[in-house]
Amino acid sequence: MKIKSTLSLLLAGILGAGTANAGGELNFYNWGNYTNPELLEKFTQETGITVNLDGYDSNETLLAKIKAGGHGYDLAVPSDYMVQIMKEEGLIVPAGVNQMPNFKYVQADHVDVYFDKGREYGAPWQWGTTGISLNTKYYDGPKANSWALVFDPPEVLKGKINMVSEMGDVINAGLFYLGLPTCNGNKEDLKKLNGLLTDAKEDWASIDYGVIEKLTSEDVYASHNWNGASMRARLQNPEIRYVMPKEGLIAWADNVVLLKDARNVEEAKTFLNFIMHPENAAMISNFARYANAIEGSDEYMDPEMSKAPEIIGYEGAGTPQFVPPCPQDVTAMYTKIWNNLLK
Repeated sequence: MKIKSTLSLLLAGILGAGTANAGGELNFYNWGNYTNPELLEKFTQETGITVNLDGYDSNETLLAKIKAGGHGYDLAVPSDYMVQIMKEEGLIVPAGVNQMPNFKYVQADHVDVYFDKGREYGAPWQWGTTGISLNTKYYDGPKANSWALVFDPPEVLKGKINMVSEMGDVINAGLFYLGLPTCNGNKEDLKKLNGLLTDAKEDWASIDYGVIEKLTSEDVYASHNWNGASMRARLQNPEIRYVMPKEGLIAWADNVVLLKDARNVEEAKTFLNFIMHPENAAMISNFARYANAIEGSDEYMDPEMSKAPEIIGYEGAGTPQFVPPCPQDVTAMYTKIWNNLLK
């Protein structure tokens, strides 16, 4: 089976010789609850390389940690726009991904991506969208296809809403709802955005990364959320539905990159090659519940992935779009709005 997605419209294991049972270790910095432990066990069994895993909750946390130095990590998993930022700031180095044996499995429309033309820097990890998870037991009314669920919620949802702790996702969701352009430096528009977020926060219970647990425990009834995390929540509670708001939503692609100050470079490159094998890419997707960019991985995927609305979309869904890095002056204004929101 081959997984199709609305995002495809937006996107223009054999290990290398001599790497098996090489031994050593690898320090991997990834989003929390996003790495299949069985994948790491398999990697260690095949290569002898031990993986030390640490987690973060946003691209901004990742960037701050790497810029500070002294972190000890070899590989990290930034989203598309953050790959470009880290390249420009000299925080990552070319890993020769496009020269690795398993690069032949990368789907053609994931090779010349805007943030890494030809895939010299990063190997694809997972990709998807950021919308809303809604518990339809509590609400399934007129606002159930709109960002209004979190920015102008019905009474039943007030105090039962979570937003993800990712600045770009929250800022862009607000801009979509207001019908304003992304990467927007217009001061009047940003005043509207700031007002929207500040007022909406009164109806939110939290701004937190641990979305799945909050939804399945029904601590919240709606949450800003990533599509794979929403699917994981739905598999525990069938009344949870993923909403792709009619006003539009973010598309993203996460990538594994080699950090400039990596100490275990050869071990890191072995891992980059490893995750591009179809069987291993499927292990990532079967755990995290997002699509991957590896040809042939579908035959190893759980059958439910091929028909999941969170992945393939649905009639009436909003159009996802990638948002490249904004100019520094715009990002500075976004950061000011975000920090004000977190007070």
